[in-house]
Amino acid sequence: SFSSDEVIRKRLLIDGDGAGDDRRINLLVKSFIKWCNSGSQEEGYPQYQRMLSTLSQCEFSMGKTLLVYDMNLREMENYEKIYKDIENSIAAAHEKISECKKQILQAKRIRKNRQEYDALAKVIQHHPDRHETLKQLEALGKELQNLSHIKENVEDKLELRRKQFHVLLSTIHELQQTLENDEKLSEAEESQETQMEAEAKQ
Repeated sequence: SFSSDEVIRKRLLIDGDGAGDDRRINLLVKSFIKWCNSGSQEEGYPQYQRMLSTLSQCEFSMGKTLLVYDMNLREMENYEKIYKDIENSIAAAHEKISECKKQILQAKRIRKNRQEYDALAKVIQHHPDRHETLKQLEALGKELQNLSHIKENVEDKLELRRKQFHVLLSTIHELQQTLENDEKLSEAEESQETQMEAEAKQ
C-alpha cells in the first residue's frame, strides 16, 4: 500500500508540470473506446473531433514539456559550467592566499632584518669610525709622550732643587757653626779682658 504522499508524487511525475496530461490521456482512451463502440456516424464524428482536440492538447503539452526539459538541460549545463568556474576561482583564490601568506612571511622577515639593521646602525653611530679612532689614539700617544717629557723635566728640576736645598742647608749649618764659634770666641776674649783688668787693679 502507498501513502498519500507517494501517490501524489507519482501523479505529479506522470502529470509532468501538473497541467492534467494523464487525465487528458485517460479521457482520450475512453473517448477512443467509446468512439469504437459507437454505432452511428453522427455520434462518432463529434467524438472524433473531441479526440483530435484532446490529442492536440496532449501534443502541445508534450512539446512544452520537451521545451522545458531542454531548457532544464541547458540550465544544468550552465550551472555545471558556473560550478566549474567557481571551483577554478576558489582554487585560484587559495593559490593567491597561499602566495599572499608567503609574501607576508617574507615581508615580516624583511621588516625584522630592517629593525635589526636600524638597531645596529644606531649602536654604530654612537661609536666613532676606525679612522677617527686611530687619529684620536695617535693624538693621545703624542700627548702621553709630551707629558712623559714634562714629567722627566719636572723630576730633573725637583732633583736639582733637592740638591740645591741640601747645599743650602749645609751652608746654613756651617754658617750657624761659624756664628756659634765666633760667639764663643767673643765671650772668651771678653772674659780674658775682664780678668786682665781685675789683675791690673790689684
